[in-house]
Amino acid sequence: MAKCDICGKGVTFGIKVSHSHRRANRAWKPNVRKVRAVVNGGVKSMNVCTRCLRSGKVQRAV
Repeated sequence: MAKCDICGKGVTFGIKVSHSHRRANRAWKPNVRKVRAVVNGGVKSMNVCTRCLRSGKVQRAV
């Protein structure tokens, strides 16, 4: 699975519990996008979560 190159957010594992309390393993996956970003004056392709994109931690390449 992809991981955010800025904040390190990745897959989180847990247990889903139904109404009848049957338990099953599941994974919560982050909303990660592949974007072209400006890093140290150059353009680099990175995996970035949408929270980092919205908060302005990444400057996208035009």
